[in-house]
Amino acid sequence: MRLQTLFEARWILVALLVLATLSLLISTWVSLFWFALIAYTFVFFRDPERTTPVDPDVVVAAADGVVVEIADLEETEVVRQTMRRVSIFLSVFDVHTNRAPIDGRIVYREHREGLCLDARNPNCSLKNEAMTWAFENPRATLVVRQITGAIARRIVGWSQVGDVLRKGERFGMIRFGSRTEVFLPLTATVLVKVGDRVAGGASAIARLS
Repeated sequence: MRLQTLFEARWILVALLVLATLSLLISTWVSLFWFALIAYTFVFFRDPERTTPVDPDVVVAAADGVVVEIADLEETEVVRQTMRRVSIFLSVFDVHTNRAPIDGRIVYREHREGLCLDARNPNCSLKNEAMTWAFENPRATLVVRQITGAIARRIVGWSQVGDVLRKGERFGMIRFGSRTEVFLPLTATVLVKVGDRVAGGASAIARLS
């Protein structure tokens, strides 16, 4: 268990522990429900180490989950040109740490207020609360967008503009079910398809030309 990730659960764990303790005064069976939620919270905030591909041309998934969309569209916030978007849906059972898809410097970070539509809804990319990042190196500029879902209510950013991250290094997380999008240059070769399950920091999703 990584302490920085677990720290994000501190108030959740405190509240659940208080409820579990108070429920012992009412019923042991009722308290088991709260202790089960405490166990789930520890599982949700797990943050395993990953082996990241060393090939500089390989782009890795920025999150764990299932690829739900691959589409070409205008990226209007950073690069402002048509890019290929790979969208990953994270269920409440996935690891929710986000990782850098390439080696590079963070050149953009911007939070946007919004709704909390279901993260499987295609409209969530435009309407939901989100945080957009851009990672730049001599090969390419990639945009990553963290998006809240119907359950997720908090986007956490651990890195800042100017930080230099290694591919697979953690830069933030989203608490509970959500969506992470990676915008690739059109010249990149996508290595995944809709329905594929990927592991953040480990699964190759594209190759830069």
